[in-house]
Amino acid sequence: MTQSTRRQRRAQPNVVPYPASFQRAWRLRPAPELSRVARGRLAMVDWHAQHGANVSRTARHFGYSRPTVYRWLGRFERDRLESLEDQSSRPHRRRRPTWSVEQLQAVRELLERYPRWGKDKLAVLLRRDGIALSVSMVGRILRRLRGSGDLREPVRRRMSVRQRRWQRPYAIRRPPDWRIERPGDLVELDTLDIRPLPGQIWKQFTARDVVSRWDTVELGRRATARAAADVLDRLAERMPFGVRAISIDNGSEFMAEFEAACADRAIRLFVLPPRSPKLHGTVERANRTHVEEFYEVTDAEPDLAAFQVELRAWETVYNTVRPHQALGYLTPAEYLASLGLEV
Repeated sequence: MTQSTRRQRRAQPNVVPYPASFQRAWRLRPAPELSRVARGRLAMVDWHAQHGANVSRTARHFGYSRPTVYRWLGRFERDRLESLEDQSSRPHRRRRPTWSVEQLQAVRELLERYPRWGKDKLAVLLRRDGIALSVSMVGRILRRLRGSGDLREPVRRRMSVRQRRWQRPYAIRRPPDWRIERPGDLVELDTLDIRPLPGQIWKQFTARDVVSRWDTVELGRRATARAAADVLDRLAERMPFGVRAISIDNGSEFMAEFEAACADRAIRLFVLPPRSPKLHGTVERANRTHVEEFYEVTDAEPDLAAFQVELRAWETVYNTVRPHQALGYLTPAEYLASLGLEV
């Protein structure tokens, strides 16, 4: 053997050939479908075997760390290329649920009753019933119920709800010195178009007190000045405090008889400038809540009388049961009681 031949043999990589039986079985085996990442790891393993099986050299060539190269070399199985795929990172030992069946049932009953309320509000309601669960625990129970199929999201009703916008050539702005400190200092009033069926339109008046978040809602067939004036009577009946001022948008239903009725009751009337819904943010948010938590999930028949009954019941729930994040998860009734006002 010449010296050049010996030098060429020393330069060849130290590769151990596969047995003939293994090569025959491998040729008959269908090639697996590897992901792009796994194909890159396979190229690294092949390069490592063909270039002296040096881990440091392989790591430098591919830009990996040495522990990474060691890890994939250790996982690689010659007869299972799938071993180069990412494996599950799920822990071998998972925390077992610590809630009881009674607690799970209580959460399920509350969510079936109030399907659009989240874990924060449900935790408050559970504490009222003497069930002390953290907000995160309620969230895990909800995830368990939805994942197991024991609880399904309510079917969303295809009901068109939109706010009507009118333009007015003038606006009476709230004076800068008007202080809003007590319930009744300012009530925002707005309307919604409710379309339970094609071609059928109802009108909802929403009145929200800015301080206490107390809402009064009325549903009728038309939004006229006479109907808006009647809303003032409902405010006097169902709001547990006097109303000093009302803020309205530029709708024509808030003119004529409505303005006269406010003057007779010594209620200040503030009118927003055109195209400024951001100045009515409180009642706009209230309308969204009524849409999501009542109209989209109610089982009431598309009849005005039936909806009026259900809406009145929802108003009671909204003011006396539903926790409000803006009030520190108190209900408007609880907040008024903290101020010494009777509800």
